[in-house]
Amino acid sequence: MANNVLLKTDFNELKLFRRGKVRDVYDLGDKLLIVSTDRISCFDVVLPCGIPDKGRVLTSISAFWFNFIKDIISHHLISCDTNSYPKILEKYNPDLTGRSMLVLKTKPLPVECVVRGYLSGSGWKEYKERQSICGVNLPKGLKESDKLPEPIFTPTTKADVGHDQGINQKAVEELVGFDTARELKNKSLEIYKLASDYALKKGIIIADTKFEFGIFNGQMIIIDEVLTPDSSRFWPEDEYNPGASQPSFDKQFVRDYLETLDWNKTPPAPDLPQEIIEKTRAKYLDAYYKLTGKKL
Repeated sequence: MANNVLLKTDFNELKLFRRGKVRDVYDLGDKLLIVSTDRISCFDVVLPCGIPDKGRVLTSISAFWFNFIKDIISHHLISCDTNSYPKILEKYNPDLTGRSMLVLKTKPLPVECVVRGYLSGSGWKEYKERQSICGVNLPKGLKESDKLPEPIFTPTTKADVGHDQGINQKAVEELVGFDTARELKNKSLEIYKLASDYALKKGIIIADTKFEFGIFNGQMIIIDEVLTPDSSRFWPEDEYNPGASQPSFDKQFVRDYLETLDWNKTPPAPDLPQEIIEKTRAKYLDAYYKLTGKKL
């Protein structure tokens, strides 16, 4: 197993645009450099340890999907090849190779575009209370992890701190306008349907996912990461058994472990045992292999 993890980048010559829970983003003028570290966060808290190869998996899966959906919508990815990056980045190649993306700088839209094909997570909690999710009414009698009759669009706000809040389509219209709101919904559902059909053939159920979009030269394009184990709930199709939570390829495995601890879900987070780190790494690598047929 690879023991090297990248928890943080400090490229002093570059302007730090944003440091998220997992990714460090640098401002290159008309472009951005996104570096996926091996950090892992659960319950909105970044854990002190990293998951080896996690950043490389996230970058490689995003690159795969950006190419896969390019006929549906344009994307912000320019290149993942460090050889094509600006000269100023050359000295940082050891930290960039395999885990970075050079992307267009856009004006992000203030909506997280969540699509659900199955009833899980916060959607399951809301369904039990209201028999609906974000204003979308659902049939009675559904069980946890049930497949929904049709995928549904359940957008949320974008929260810089804490949890995003679910909103209905009317609220999206108020945020971005009627036409853009309709396009966000239609594109999100179209991408999800195409990707989830493909993934199912590869043995992965995409239970739900979230997309982000931005405006570039007056056109809406998809940005951020796309259809990764961090932005989606991936379940192994051969173990699918509705009526309870499902085994997953994503960090739900880590969340489940943390739930067994006496931890109040506020910083500082506990370290993970080596066994949990290794199993989590294997899940990320397995998801990438199943989707692409390639190994890192």
